[in-house]
Amino acid sequence: MKVRVYVTLKNGILDPQGKAVKHSLHTLGYSSVEDVRIGKYIELSLGDASGEKLDSQIKEMCNKLLANTIVEDFRYEIEK
Repeated sequence: MKVRVYVTLKNGILDPQGKAVKHSLHTLGYSSVEDVRIGKYIELSLGDASGEKLDSQIKEMCNKLLANTIVEDFRYEIEK
């Protein structure tokens, strides 16, 4: 089973890396780009787990290690 975790900065948190990428894209001629936000993509391969226990474990992993929940949000998708 695979779990895809997407970690993004919360709204209102400055994203200097995204700003730098936006500037670079404009320099390359892509002036239609209005905003860039940089995040993280994490793919987990898990053994057998299911239901609420799986959800609880994924949320725990994100809260404890994968995301800095002070400034980041996370969401995940489970592929069975």
